[in-house]
Amino acid sequence: MKLLVGLGNPGAQYERTRHNVGFRVIDALAEKLGVRWERRGRAMIANSTLEHEKVVLVKPITFMNNSGEAVGELQRWFKLEPEDILVVYDELDLPVGQLRVRARGSAGGHNGMKSLIQHLHTDQFPRLRVGIGRPANHRPDTINYVLGIPPKDEYITLLQAEDKALEAFSLILREGLDQAMNTLNVDPEAQRKAEEKRRLKQEREAARQQQATIGEKQTEDSSSPRA
Repeated sequence: MKLLVGLGNPGAQYERTRHNVGFRVIDALAEKLGVRWERRGRAMIANSTLEHEKVVLVKPITFMNNSGEAVGELQRWFKLEPEDILVVYDELDLPVGQLRVRARGSAGGHNGMKSLIQHLHTDQFPRLRVGIGRPANHRPDTINYVLGIPPKDEYITLLQAEDKALEAFSLILREGLDQAMNTLNVDPEAQRKAEEKRRLKQEREAARQQQATIGEKQTEDSSSPRA
């Protein structure tokens, strides 16, 4: 069994904010699976099956900074190991819409993750991070940024990333964490540059072959007997 945890803040005023990416992903998964939410302790949960694995969808209702209180309770209730808890949340240090899967690691300044690490007594649990980017002016105070609603174009990019996060859940459960990391942790810009490099190499090779063919034909023409 797996806990699929989305981090966010309860309340309509937070629904569309950058900080509620985790809630939106889990809500979308619940809708896809056709399950209903119920309250358990300090969280909303929904039971289902995904990729032949029993899963419990979780939304802590403790507010972001105390998310670990709710998740720690559920871990003890279901008697799960930390590696059976997969957390999805927003990440400032990734470009908007980019996904990253990690098997473990520090909180990286994310208060919700700090709380989880504190209450699970370990950072050895997998997580799916959805990039929200940093404010353009690099203000040191990011509270208003993460609790803000992004402009339309950015919000559309986030929604597209949230759809990909749903696919990532299935991939992780179906193929395992290592394979999911190999598949998902690809830098789009690095991939674009690599593809451009391959294209240029192919074009140069094609041009070289064409020149060689022309040279061979010219040699044949010059050596042919003339009338």
